[in-house]
Amino acid sequence: MSRKSYEIVAEMRDRVGKGAARALRLAGRVPAVVYGDKKPPLAISLSFKEADKRLRAGGFLTTVATVVIGEEKIRVIPKDYHLHVVKDTLSHIDFLRISDDTVVTVFVPVHAVNQDKSVGMKRGGALSIVHHEIECQCRADQIPESIDVDVTTLNIGDSVHIEGVKLPEGVKPVIHEKNYTVLSITAPVGFTE
Repeated sequence: MSRKSYEIVAEMRDRVGKGAARALRLAGRVPAVVYGDKKPPLAISLSFKEADKRLRAGGFLTTVATVVIGEEKIRVIPKDYHLHVVKDTLSHIDFLRISDDTVVTVFVPVHAVNQDKSVGMKRGGALSIVHHEIECQCRADQIPESIDVDVTTLNIGDSVHIEGVKLPEGVKPVIHEKNYTVLSITAPVGFTE
């Protein structure tokens, strides 16, 4: 299941640079840039309150959005954002324009499901998630909200590797190391068979 898309209203920026960006932030706006899809970049600004709400809601970098500038609507996905070093407030966003066939690389969170039914966990084992996120490639409109790994049949000492994870259709893992471990059930201290 992919995340629900949202719309965010933006305004064009007529000035760019540090001074202009500082003035925008003082006025309660966040400077941003929309780039990609073989079109020139657009310098825009967003309401700080609305942009910060979207960031803090989770899944910001894996959720498709529609930036509304006047009558124009542009489908985008946030590619990067910057926070103020001291205040931890949103200070800039980079958006990537997307079309129906745009393929993106994103990090998708891993969720271990059926922990209460896990054979190994019932015996006192502990769930150890080695990779909390899996780097995936997929079409922008097919980004899954999470990758669910069923741990029902895992016993103490068992693990699930990336090649054993069932990914949604159209989603491929970006593998940097061969068949890495995603999660495992570890033995409690002092455990003997």
